[in-house]
Amino acid sequence: MQAELEGQFHDFVRARWSRLVRTAYLLTGDVHHAEDLTQTALAKAYRSWRRIARSDNPEAYVRRMLVSCNSDRFRKRRVTEALTAAPPERAGGDEAVGRVEERGSLLAGLALLPPKQRAVVVLRYWEDLSEAEVAEVLGCSPGTVKSQASKGLAKLRVYPGLVREGRTVSGLGGGR
Repeated sequence: MQAELEGQFHDFVRARWSRLVRTAYLLTGDVHHAEDLTQTALAKAYRSWRRIARSDNPEAYVRRMLVSCNSDRFRKRRVTEALTAAPPERAGGDEAVGRVEERGSLLAGLALLPPKQRAVVVLRYWEDLSEAEVAEVLGCSPGTVKSQASKGLAKLRVYPGLVREGRTVSGLGGGR
């Protein structure tokens, strides 16, 4: 029986690894922290896999563990990250470069949000979860999700790197 559960866990990790790392990256803003965070959450999930595998949605359960592990990271030690005033110079001026710059600005703006607002914005608008699903992942009410999303989007809409010529950069549309 243990071998069967272990096989299920390995299949789960293979199928969901990149999506979990992407979510972790959006939460942390750093690829290495994202991979570490994902590994930490999956290590905790492995210890409880028998119970998690029986749940209706193991991915949502592990995603919640990911958000919790990210919050724990801030509780254990306060780490300050040095953000530069401007991104490094980039060659070329085509539209793809502009999207990369927009993405960098969006990630910098996300980094300035408090952890709960950042988690809500990432899960709601990047992962495209419903308000109820985000509330379930974060263990809060849908009303909290709405208010945190509203506050987070309001901060992002005025973030200098995301506002150009009186318009907001794509990806920061209104709520649903």
